[in-house]
Amino acid sequence: MAIVTDKAVTEPEPDTAGRPARNARAGWQSTGSVIALRILVIVAALVLWQVMSGPVVPEYAVSKPTDVYDALITMFSSASGWTDVKVTTTEVLAGFGLGVAAGTVMGLVLGSFPLLGRVLEPLVAAVNGIPKIALAPLFLLFFGIGPWSKITIAMTGVAFVVFYNIYLGLRLRERELVEVVQVMGGRRHHVLGYVTIPTLAAPFFAALKTGGPLAILGVIGGEFIASSEGVGHELFTAAQNLDAAAEFAGLIVLVALTLALNGVLTALDSYALKRLGLAARRRPQPKG
Repeated sequence: MAIVTDKAVTEPEPDTAGRPARNARAGWQSTGSVIALRILVIVAALVLWQVMSGPVVPEYAVSKPTDVYDALITMFSSASGWTDVKVTTTEVLAGFGLGVAAGTVMGLVLGSFPLLGRVLEPLVAAVNGIPKIALAPLFLLFFGIGPWSKITIAMTGVAFVVFYNIYLGLRLRERELVEVVQVMGGRRHHVLGYVTIPTLAAPFFAALKTGGPLAILGVIGGEFIASSEGVGHELFTAAQNLDAAAEFAGLIVLVALTLALNGVLTALDSYALKRLGLAARRRPQPKG
């Protein structure tokens, strides 16, 4: 606001006293600083693990980071280790893809036909209430100890998550927007493009990120119960042999697989929402 005096009209000087402090805080909270802090936390945890293994915690129970590193080198130096990783990765991706497809179809069908949804929703909820790992023996009877039993377990867990997100998204779709598009002469494909897809985009990708770990959990659980290869099979064998280093090596492989899958889904989520023009809605608005 201008200040009027007898001699001149002056503008107040901008307040720059707090700007250096804010810039310093912003620099400290930059992406590079966050990554550096993450690395520091991981290094500190590894050092603490190495020091406490033996004097504080029994080494046979937790092993040591150096022994886990040797176990990882041994795993990836052998053809069987790469085969186990390949088998588990293939089963996870196949189960995840089939689960997404099945859940999407179920959600669209039951969400588009309200009467059918009201009839079948309690049955779907009842089946979903069964722990997926409890269905593993049944799938093993149908498909044997091969990959299809693990794929089916993973598919079941993912399908229900995707189904509920799609189904509830359709039920919560704003009826007023649909009527506006219809009044303006829009057809089914216009409603789909302008209302349905933007409404379902966020819950659909949220379901994908939730379903990824469920697919890995289903595959590993199936490999624990009955399998001749795979990371889960190696984890079970290491537990029987009380080999903590191999156990942690297998867990690191699963963590890497989870992070890779989540990274791909995050990139796909950002790209799809950007193409739909929804990315700007998710950005936090700066406070004045």
